[in-house]
Amino acid sequence: MIIKQLSVFVENKKGKLASITETLANNDVDISSLALADTTDFGVLRIIVDKPDVAYRALTEAGVVVKITDVVAVAMDDVPGGVSGALNVVSENNINIEYVYACVGKTQGKALMVIKPEELERAEAVLYQAGYGKISPADIYRI
Repeated sequence: MIIKQLSVFVENKKGKLASITETLANNDVDISSLALADTTDFGVLRIIVDKPDVAYRALTEAGVVVKITDVVAVAMDDVPGGVSGALNVVSENNINIEYVYACVGKTQGKALMVIKPEELERAEAVLYQAGYGKISPADIYRI
């Protein structure tokens, strides 16, 4: 399933990450997933939330630099090799993955991950054909 991800640019200063998550909480936005890549001066916080448009607006109004990007959420059996199997499907179809991280899901017995492939629609299609990614918006978003 193609979903919206927010990429938030965070200054590498004490309290900045807490401020961002507090802004989301104050706007009743639930975080399903987050990954933070940092450098000396700033970090890129990638988050999946239940209300991406609300989160975008709230963070922008708070003076935070934010970008919305499409990514693919993939459901797999929550067993050893689940992640490997899904990533092998993408690799065997010669689709490059820019990054990947785990996501909290609401589907019993399934693990979720978020991938940012170079070919979004094709990656989603090959994963679906292989039996991965059969999830609904309720698995990611609070509905």
